[in-house]
Amino acid sequence: MAFSTRLTSSLRPALAALHKAAHRQCRGLSTPQGSEPFLNLGGIFPPLTTPFSPTQEVDYAQLEGNLRRYASIPFRGLVALGSNGEYPYLASRERVELVSCVRRALPRDRLLLAGSGCESTQATIELTVSMAEAGADVALVVTPCYYRGAMTTAALVHHYTEVGDASPIPVVLYSVPANTGLDLPMEAVITLAQHPNIIGIKDSGGDITRMGLMVHKTRQEDFQVLAGSASFLLASYAVGASGGVCALANVLGDPLCQLDYLCRKGQWQEARDLQHRLIEPNMAVTRRFGIPGLKKAMEWFGYYGGPCRAPLAPLSPAQVEELRSTFSANGWL
Repeated sequence: MAFSTRLTSSLRPALAALHKAAHRQCRGLSTPQGSEPFLNLGGIFPPLTTPFSPTQEVDYAQLEGNLRRYASIPFRGLVALGSNGEYPYLASRERVELVSCVRRALPRDRLLLAGSGCESTQATIELTVSMAEAGADVALVVTPCYYRGAMTTAALVHHYTEVGDASPIPVVLYSVPANTGLDLPMEAVITLAQHPNIIGIKDSGGDITRMGLMVHKTRQEDFQVLAGSASFLLASYAVGASGGVCALANVLGDPLCQLDYLCRKGQWQEARDLQHRLIEPNMAVTRRFGIPGLKKAMEWFGYYGGPCRAPLAPLSPAQVEELRSTFSANGWL
């Protein structure tokens, strides 16, 4: 890393703190409770799939085609390099190039969150800086998990504090225990919410009690909780979540944005009816069939899904039929 970059990195925590304090002062608030956060994450974010060619190379033309269609949907922004983007299967250069491609195609009023979590703190910082240089607005940092037995609250707080200090862009924590086997401890979340450059968490665990407690315990901070699944989006909003990063938004973006709208307007009966119709399709493209199922469903709605990278295998004909019947039974096909 160049000397100028290291020098700038050392100043970032102070600059972030000044930014946060100025935001509060300009609104005339003694605390941020009830105020608009300085970077509003409210709304729906699809965690983009990564299109691959038949030879399993990243297909940027197909990615741009999907992005053009997503531009007409009122998303708050997009997530690149999340779990649904097959992030672990991408080389470092592919990760940076993919984020650059998304940024070029994304309207400036849409936020771009980019996954930058690695197993070591040093590698996470380096990739986070690269994501910022590629045009990301926010870094989405998954919990390191290979040595999960050593990932104590203290270790994780230290890791994320170092990343938050060094990052030129705001950081969102990412807890996805289904993939990592590690739930970011509540004590760590509460502590990290006080960091001036850590602005939220994407929680994919589905524990609504935990999500509500996060909202409650961080209410004095500029900290936002994002639901990590469409299956519990309404319930998350009911306990104070700001938005959702939902795999199903790759397929049913407009209905998920409609659910977001209904919840914000307090039209709970309509929201509940819509939520019920989204649960089974969402489970089908996440827990049941995963990314191969998500990509297959995208093709039925006019997007490019395409193959996954090995060792992820395509669905069998019987699985495709089951997936289709799930969408049909809920009125989407």
